[in-house]
Amino acid sequence: MFDNRGRSQERLTMKPILNIAAYLFVSLDNLPELRATMLGQCNALQLKGTILLTGEGINMFLAGQEKEMRSFLEWLRTDDRFKTIESKESWSEEQPFKKMLIKLKNEIIRMNHPTIRPEEGRAHFISPKKLQEWLDRGTDDLGRPVVMVDTRNAFEVDYGTFENALHLNIQKFTEFPQAIQAHKEELTDKTLVSFCTGGIRCEKSGLYMREIGMQHSYQLEGGILKYFEEVGSAHYNGSCFVFDEREALEPNLDSIPVEQSIRKKLKAG
Repeated sequence: MFDNRGRSQERLTMKPILNIAAYLFVSLDNLPELRATMLGQCNALQLKGTILLTGEGINMFLAGQEKEMRSFLEWLRTDDRFKTIESKESWSEEQPFKKMLIKLKNEIIRMNHPTIRPEEGRAHFISPKKLQEWLDRGTDDLGRPVVMVDTRNAFEVDYGTFENALHLNIQKFTEFPQAIQAHKEELTDKTLVSFCTGGIRCEKSGLYMREIGMQHSYQLEGGILKYFEEVGSAHYNGSCFVFDEREALEPNLDSIPVEQSIRKKLKAG
């Protein structure tokens, strides 16, 4: 049985680097000023990673010592705009980032659909535990078949995905709207659960699917990483690609073995 609390304690004891992934859709202004303040705080705490700041919100992949990381999150939440931000956690032996970068962008995740604004109302979501219940049974609570919709790029899917998931074979997220439209008719009587690494792409994909009439659609709360944290490997095959030097995480939130990574690269190349 998957005991997340036991594993968290084991990682805490054996691995010194806390890795977080977090995002929040919230209106932001004065981005250059915010960037300078935030960069100063990260550097003072010796954190490394990447933060994206946009007019529609923030997206972060950071790593550092636990005390310093939690101090940063506590500091960040003193700003009312970020007080509800939540993070997904994993642990590593070494710092997976080489430097600290804060970038200013137009969108957290580009979709080219300006009417899709998660800050104004989130897509319907389902918790990892509830999703496991549905997948165990094969249907939702009303008896409709459940279809998992992978919103990630094709190379990410190659690392691992949910059993029998719909793969759209896209190369970038801006291709998602057209790709899912092509499957609209066949999915009419299904319950759809879109998923991605940490949930951020699904904030937009879930809203888009509802906008085009896919009313029985949900997003997986917290993405694959939260599912790994709360459920483990049930109904999932392989690992999950992450955007740092660990490359991918197994369902126990350990990085994939080096030899497995090399084999995957040789196969791809």
